[in-house]
Amino acid sequence: MKIQHIFFDLDNTLWDHRGNAFSTLKEIFKRQEVRDKYNLDFDDFHREYFTINERLWEQIRDGEIDKEYLRKHRFYDSFLFFGIDDFELAQAFESNFLDEILNYNDLVPGAFEVLEYLYDKGYQLHILSNGFEEVTHKKCELSGIQNYFQTITSADEINIRKPQPEIYDYALKKANASPAESIMIGDDWIADVEGGKSFGLQVIYFDVFDDKFEADDVKVIKKLIELKEFL
Repeated sequence: MKIQHIFFDLDNTLWDHRGNAFSTLKEIFKRQEVRDKYNLDFDDFHREYFTINERLWEQIRDGEIDKEYLRKHRFYDSFLFFGIDDFELAQAFESNFLDEILNYNDLVPGAFEVLEYLYDKGYQLHILSNGFEEVTHKKCELSGIQNYFQTITSADEINIRKPQPEIYDYALKKANASPAESIMIGDDWIADVEGGKSFGLQVIYFDVFDDKFEADDVKVIKKLIELKEFL
């Protein structure tokens, strides 16, 4: 059956979460005077934060923790790695981060061009994100991509995340789409590729961070613009 519906992951697939988070955290770090108070360099902090945050998001994806645990621990654990046991500082970062990251809305290179290309070809486009519901729609709106999409789905809507089949079922029903006429595009091998394949969708893996995952029946792209070769 011909592909009619294209489901995109959002963070690091279209919306440059890594870059936008870096800019946001650098501003909060400076405002909180962390370097002066604790003699901690921002790049060292950010490197550890990125590692911890990625691990916590994997645990959310796998159902091991909930988002409240992540929000309590991602900054606290990052500072604790450097011997800084300051819960108030960690919570100041957390409370400001989700609001202030929306001040930065850079997209992954090629996002606008690819969305315009796919939209003009008549595909119905959708977002299916594991991110927090309170910011998913805002990211699409403030970055200027919202109007390309027929539906925008956050896993928070049913509190079940990719790769679980229930969130795929929910998103496809919301989009009035069948698996046979749908494709999932994302940067998370487990959530987007394995999850999409298991539910019967075609998949394209966006290896944006050069993780080098591959499988015989999975198309892989390194840049969004390469989608034009397949769609």
